Amino acid sequence: MDAPLRARLLKRGLRLEYATLAWNIVGVVLLLSAAFAARSVALAGFGLDSLIEILASIVVVWQLTGVDSNRERRALRLIGAAFFTLAIYVLGQSIYVLQLQLRPSPSPGGIAWLALTVAAMLALAYGKRVTGDKLANPVLSTEARVTFIDAILAFAVLVGLVLNAMVGWWWADPIAGLVIVYYGVREGLHAWNEGA
Repeated sequence: MDAPLRARLLKRGLRLEYATLAWNIVGVVLLLSAAFAARSVALAGFGLDSLIEILASIVVVWQLTGVDSNRERRALRLIGAAFFTLAIYVLGQSIYVLQLQLRPSPSPGGIAWLALTVAAMLALAYGKRVTGDKLANPVLSTEARVTFIDAILAFAVLVGLVLNAMVGWWWADPIAGLVIVYYGVREGLHAWNEGA
């Protein structure tokens, strides 16, 4: 690959990561506020997932600005560890909420933000995957998977929130949180093994 094309692709990768950072920084504030107001474990879990997406984007920016194999391995391991932490937290919270039958309130703001997040993350994931593949950069490609999973998780949490709001299925909220646990473990293992 010639140097000018590589430079353009690196700039595109960085712009995609900066856009992801901006979206998720706003999202963390909105989601955690909505989670607190509604007592929603799924919204809290997704807010924490957004924190991991922020960490992952920072790691990718760090890696894209100084590519070497040691940075690449450490970057992938950091992303993996963050996913494991998320899975443990959300699993504990979901079990707690289900056992005590804590009923979250409807969250129209959370529902609106999640619907927008699904669309934004799908677009960002596509751009990162294409750019990562052209650069042959496994960290950017892995982070594209993280962003795609973020879109899936946003959709799962959205379904849980809508079911709670529309038909009163309070348990749909912590069950949606368990979807985050599954993907957190899965993607944590993927990133960790890629960094081995």
